[in-house]
Amino acid sequence: MSANLNKLVVMLEMQNAMNTKVHEQWFSQGFEWYRAIWVECAEMLDHYGWKWWKKQTPDTEQVILELVDIFHFGLSLRIDGETSYEQIATKLQAEMSAPQQGDDFKQTLELLAASAVANKTFDAAAFAGCMAQIGMDIDDLYRGYVGKNTLNFFRQDHGYKDGSYIKVWHGQEDNEHLVEVVKSLDTEHADFAKQVYQGLVARYPQGE
Repeated sequence: MSANLNKLVVMLEMQNAMNTKVHEQWFSQGFEWYRAIWVECAEMLDHYGWKWWKKQTPDTEQVILELVDIFHFGLSLRIDGETSYEQIATKLQAEMSAPQQGDDFKQTLELLAASAVANKTFDAAAFAGCMAQIGMDIDDLYRGYVGKNTLNFFRQDHGYKDGSYIKVWHGQEDNEHLVEVVKSLDTEHADFAKQVYQGLVARYPQGE
């Protein structure tokens, strides 16, 4: 299995694990993942900038974070409980290796949103087009995805549901700690996700 295919398989496994942690019977719940995709697209457009009547500079870092969030929902749409992760990953890889693009990032993003609204699907080719136009590769996606997914697990394990979770530690939000932890690690390591989790544990205020 190629390194990129393996990364897609890992992300699919992690997505199913996260969805199951939130709701054990998530398959039968009929969650509207497609709606989450187009809403995120609209939010991302605000970060990128679309208003012709005022000066706007794309917030590239925030756009990348939003793309990572959209990939969570896209994977959730593709997982059906029957098709193997490797089969889904192979199909995703084929679609993403032929990016579909509009004239600019905004138009490509609208292709992604349009498929979610009209067909209730995840357009992986348009997603790959967005990645290409914002200067993001599969390693950036993997690093961002595993980091965010692991943080979501960490939050669930530390009282996110009952409200006891602490979002700001030592003067920084958990997202900022996450960025620092991820930057210090090797994404190619087999236990990358585990190392991210351990890095968060080491920083989290204990017994406070």
